[in-house]
Amino acid sequence: MNDTSRSGNTSIANPSLPYDTPIFLVGMMGAGKTTLGRALARALGREFIDLDLVIEARCGVPVSHIFEVEGEAGFRKRETAMLDEYATQPNLVLATGGGAVLAPENRDILKKRGIVIYLRAREDELYRRIAKDRNRPLIQTRNPRTRLNELLTLRTPLYNEVAHLIFDTGSMPIAQAVQSLVQLLQTYSHDPCSS
Repeated sequence: MNDTSRSGNTSIANPSLPYDTPIFLVGMMGAGKTTLGRALARALGREFIDLDLVIEARCGVPVSHIFEVEGEAGFRKRETAMLDEYATQPNLVLATGGGAVLAPENRDILKKRGIVIYLRAREDELYRRIAKDRNRPLIQTRNPRTRLNELLTLRTPLYNEVAHLIFDTGSMPIAQAVQSLVQLLQTYSHDPCSS
């Protein structure tokens, strides 16, 4: 995706949704959850929360440091607690970490408390976006491409399981992607009792 809109504005005039249900973004690292989530929240006049950034702010250290000290299990425990806390807020756009779907309790929270959008991207595109990012502890291996493939294989069925909507991020400009997402959400019939 190319951020061609510095302000994040889209051509949608005062978009709104017929519900205040939280919107949860899931998908692999590099899929655009933070970038698109921030722009989508701005377009809808909603609060944006990046779960990894909330965890970092609460702990006072980067996610990579939490992984070093507590391991993935320690980080995942913190992630579940933060997700549970924020998932009850209306009018929210929340970007989860790529592995948030691994825990069954997280999948349950996501499916029952909001509208889940799986931001899907091809492996080549994901790798291009994250290959040089040193803040991604799970791909700091001898062969990050192989590790990315393993993570995709493990997580894709889980993303599909929780998703109410699937959106392919591709390489469209941010403003265009947000406009498409807003239209998708406006036509989505959300029945909280059906989750």
